[in-house]
Amino acid sequence: MNQRALLMVLGLSFLVMGCSSQPKNINNVCSMFDENYDWYEAASDVQKKWGVPIHVTMAFIHQESKFVSDAKPPRSTFLWIFPGPRPSSAYGYAQALDETWDHYISKTKNYGADRDDFDDAVDFIGWYNYTSHKRNGISKWNAKHLYLAYHEGHGGYSRRTYNKKKWLLKVSDKVQRRASQYLRQYKTCKADLDRGWFSRTFL
Repeated sequence: MNQRALLMVLGLSFLVMGCSSQPKNINNVCSMFDENYDWYEAASDVQKKWGVPIHVTMAFIHQESKFVSDAKPPRSTFLWIFPGPRPSSAYGYAQALDETWDHYISKTKNYGADRDDFDDAVDFIGWYNYTSHKRNGISKWNAKHLYLAYHEGHGGYSRRTYNKKKWLLKVSDKVQRRASQYLRQYKTCKADLDRGWFSRTFL
């Protein structure tokens, strides 16, 4: 392959990698990372920076947005027909609220971070779960309880407000199962992913 052709392939590959469309198979973490290798790099950076495992971070995004970059809570309806307001300001991959996102930026100095940017969203999840670990003593591998703190806030988690919400407990169990599934899958493809994007693509 001559130099010009290689540069064209690289350019097209980066263009595809930059797309924010939902992955084809959101139930398989290896498939998602194969389709979006930059997501693997971002999730790996989060693990190194905040100590939150890749499979936990990805399970959070599956639950919150199904990997849709501009996801928002569905609107309520007025008179069963007309669209009403949304129940919250949650937005993006991590479904972060306006005020929580602003707090994240203030604490991390990650100015310019966007909720519909995957790298920023996973960093937010890593930061929040790291804070849950520090404030609430939750293991960074415990997806269930990290999610309860994510949903209820650190104060709410300390007060165990989640015990009054059976539906939330079911959802947190679902997140734990998803994280366990992703971990099993990740173990089968980690070695290949760690070869790097260039080696996997051209060698």
